[in-house]
Amino acid sequence: MALFQAFDISASGMTAQRFRTDIIAENVANVNTTRTEDGTPYRRKIVTFAEKDLNSFGNVLANTSRRIYGGDGVKVTKVAEDDTTDFTMKYDPSHPDADADGYVSYPNVNIVTEMTNLIDASRGYESNVTAFNATKAMAEAGLQVGK
Repeated sequence: MALFQAFDISASGMTAQRFRTDIIAENVANVNTTRTEDGTPYRRKIVTFAEKDLNSFGNVLANTSRRIYGGDGVKVTKVAEDDTTDFTMKYDPSHPDADADGYVSYPNVNIVTEMTNLIDASRGYESNVTAFNATKAMAEAGLQVGK
């Protein structure tokens, strides 16, 4: 694995986790949004990652025979709305978005879940920073060999 490839992999992980943190912050900010532009409550968003696919199968096979391993990092493949979790229904007949029975549909955002995901994203970011710093330390040590 080339030294700069290791930097790129760590940087892509940091970028992906930062984006995930931004989406989590958006979910938390909209925890009480009962009406969006389309008239429905806000739906929680979920980020999906995948490995960057810069190498074709033939290149991977050729590199494997030469014992060159390594990925190309991570990328965000999509940001999807959570359609599997139902909205939270609360009885509040005085609310302007209440239905005929007096219930208001609140977003399907659970603060505990979002905070757990935020801790996970933060730890992922920290581990990418640690890997980046370790690669940097190895590069600096390599430069000191000739002295």
